[in-house]
Amino acid sequence: MIKVHHLNNSRSQRVLWLLEELGLPYEVVRYERDPRTMLAPAALRAVHPLGKSPVLEDGALVLAESGAIVEYLAETHGADRLLPPPGTPEWRRLRYWMHYAEGSAMPPLLMSLVFSRVRSAPAPFFVRPIARAIADKVMADFIGPQLRLHVDYMEGELARSPWFAGDRFSAADIQMSFPLEAAQARGALTDAHPRLRAFLARIHDRPAYRRALEKGGPYELMR
Repeated sequence: MIKVHHLNNSRSQRVLWLLEELGLPYEVVRYERDPRTMLAPAALRAVHPLGKSPVLEDGALVLAESGAIVEYLAETHGADRLLPPPGTPEWRRLRYWMHYAEGSAMPPLLMSLVFSRVRSAPAPFFVRPIARAIADKVMADFIGPQLRLHVDYMEGELARSPWFAGDRFSAADIQMSFPLEAAQARGALTDAHPRLRAFLARIHDRPAYRRALEKGGPYELMR
């Protein structure tokens, strides 16, 4: 039995979705974030030294990092249902988006979250205006332009095909779901991004996606 160590409001939700798409039986071990720090509980360190989620157990294998987990499940249990044929242009696009999702798309989104919390964090009254001014400056001069750069880029890429790796839904779309849902939650998707909004609507309508939400529980990102 595959086991997913699942943290609420985290990347592990897309692992549950992938398992539902593949129709594989699995067990969910739930963890809740600390309501004050929003960090994972220390109990996750007993599963993996970094104490992060998702972590997948499949027999003797213990695997962390959502991209590695998505690739492993699609390659090992997917019977090529969610992977283009190796060596094709679609296969190369899939590999690109699998790495882009965390390597390029997520850093400005995480920085946006961090600086928004800096701006609203409790602080002595004489420090608060300084903290807010610094946060606003970083958001205006760096994070905001970076977010616009990436969402505009992704919007343009979906003009090439309805799915990220081509004309067929693939593991790349599952991997890309998290940064796009995070971008939507952070208000980075606007009327100028109809293809990205349509992409999210399509994945949210998939029966496997809805089943994964039932298994994983409430899902609110980057708030």
